[in-house]
Parts: sequence; C-alpha cells; structure tokens
Amino acid sequence: MRSARAATLCLLTALALSGCMRHPAPAAMVRPHNDLDALAYGGRQAVAPEPAARRVMRSPPVRAAAAAPHVVYAAAPPPVARDPAYHLDAGDRLRIVVYGQEGLTNSYLVDAGGSITMPLIGAVVARGRTPAELSAAVAARLRSGYIRQPYVAAEVEAYRPFFILGEVAAPGQYPFVPNMTVESAVAIAGGFSPRAKRDRVTVTHTDARGTVRLVVSTATLLSPGDTILVGERWF
Repeated sequence: MRSARAATLCLLTALALSGCMRHPAPAAMVRPHNDLDALAYGGRQAVAPEPAARRVMRSPPVRAAAAAPHVVYAAAPPPVARDPAYHLDAGDRLRIVVYGQEGLTNSYLVDAGGSITMPLIGAVVARGRTPAELSAAVAARLRSGYIRQPYVAAEVEAYRPFFILGEVAAPGQYPFVPNMTVESAVAIAGGFSPRAKRDRVTVTHTDARGTVRLVVSTATLLSPGDTILVGERWF
C-alpha cells in the first residue's frame, strides 16, 4: 500500500517538474525600423511600408501662375522723311573739281534760285539734284564747245543750315552737322527755355516730294534745311 502511494507521489512530482521545465516559445525577431531606431530603442517594431498599390503620389501644390506684367510699348515717332541720296538746295556749298582745269575747280554756293554759277558755262541748276547728277550736268555743259572730254567731280563741302524756333535760348539759323539730332540742335541753340515742351518738337522737312511737318522726339535725326519748332508747355 505504501509502495503504491510512493509510486503515485513520484509520478505526480515528475509531471510537475516536467511542466516547470517547459520553455516558452521564442519571441519573434523584429527588425528595427532603421539604424537610428535600433540604436535608440533597441528592437522597436518597425511599421511595415504601405504596399505600392496603395501609395498615393502627392504632387506638389500647383502655384498660381504669376500674371504677366502689362507692358505698354510706346510707338516710335515717325522718322523725318529724307531721300536715300542727298539732294542739293539753296545754301549748300559744293566743291567742284574739273580735272586739268584749275580755273574751273573751286567752291560754289547754291544760290537762292537753286543754281551755281561757273566760269565759261554760267548758271547750272543744282536744286533737286544729287552731287553725282550735278557733276554730269556740268560735264555736259563743258562738253558743248569748251572741253572735249571733261572729268568732273562734285561733293558737298558744307550743308545748308537748319533753323530752330520757339522755346530755346537763342533761336535762329545754324550750320548743319552730319548725324545731327533734335537734341544736339537744341544744344547749339543754347538749350531749352524754362517754358519749353521738352519731350516732343515739330520738324518741317522739305525735299523733292514736297514739305512734311512731323511731331518727333528729341532723338530724331535731322536733315539739312529742316526747321525745328519747340513748343511751349502749359503747366
């Protein structure tokens, strides 16, 4: 009887010991989210990345396009009408060379009638002609009973003057300089008066096509014989 109880007690003891010795299931190894998380938290469970199919691509906010600045382009003032080749008129001084004829080679002024007067041939019309056309006209006159084969060349020695009126310090007549602008013409006349309208002037230009009057800026190029009128401002 005692031996049966002892056997039962041994069996129960063995069962109890076998339950205590049972090991728990090992914890699952979780890879940290990143190296910094591993160093800081040592085994913190990482959040699994969202599947690619569920990712929402967020585009950067679209900025409203900046409105283009409103640019107003000022219309350029119409250029002063001028011929491609310079046409002579009263007041121009010419240097005419007749090769081999020192008595004919000289400087000649186009008079108020628009002509020059030379020895032997007298008056030759210059107004409206280019220097090359005047050379041909002089040669034709010399060939008619004076020189068998004349060689003539003509060039402008001094251009006819320009005129400036109105609100400048010294209005009047002045020698023309090539590439002259309205601004330089005003400077020659002593500058604007205190009451002058400085942004626009009126230019009167005359050529073979007639006379035109234009309102232009001070940067406009002039031609010989032009008349500039500087107006008066009202404020």
